[in-house]
Amino acid sequence: MTTLLVIAKEPRPGRVKTRLTPPFPPTQAAALAEAALADTLRAVAAAPAERRLLVLDGRPGPWLPDGFEVVPQCAGGLDERLADAFARCAGPALLIGMDTPQVTPALLTVDFADCDAWFGPAEDGGFWALGLARPEPALLRGVPMSVPETGAVQRERLTAAGLRVRDLPRLRDVDTAADARAVAALVPHGAFAARLADCTDGGAS
Repeated sequence: MTTLLVIAKEPRPGRVKTRLTPPFPPTQAAALAEAALADTLRAVAAAPAERRLLVLDGRPGPWLPDGFEVVPQCAGGLDERLADAFARCAGPALLIGMDTPQVTPALLTVDFADCDAWFGPAEDGGFWALGLARPEPALLRGVPMSVPETGAVQRERLTAAGLRVRDLPRLRDVDTAADARAVAALVPHGAFAARLADCTDGGAS
């Protein structure tokens, strides 16, 4: 069975979701990040998995549900941190971030029976999910991160290695206020939508 990995930052003001400021102050941006992470972890907790691993920059908080192993992120760029996350797995693994609170357990239930990799493209040109039947950290090292061609380069890296790749649905990351509104509309009953409504109405974070 698959290991599910979530790579995340502790949702502290000034360290997460800085592109949400403005219009939201850093405290509210952090509160939105915490809600997105909580929704993400809830979906991962409900999906079938052999292990659930949170690869965290920072310390866990009350938003962490039971059933997760927590390990620190390594130093280096995002490509190195993703590679290190996969290096912690001995078998099939699917990695996601904390920016897609609309993710569902069904999307995370992948089968490697007829493929070697799963790739979840993001609307901004990156990717929100990457699954490998045989985790190989070298497949991620050197991929340029947080640029419009990130997803294309990463997917090409997989196919160039001879892997059979299947695609997951394209999802929208929460980076800007417009992203936040669009994603909240997709999951109106989640913690993220509730927190966005509170922030928009001027509630305390």
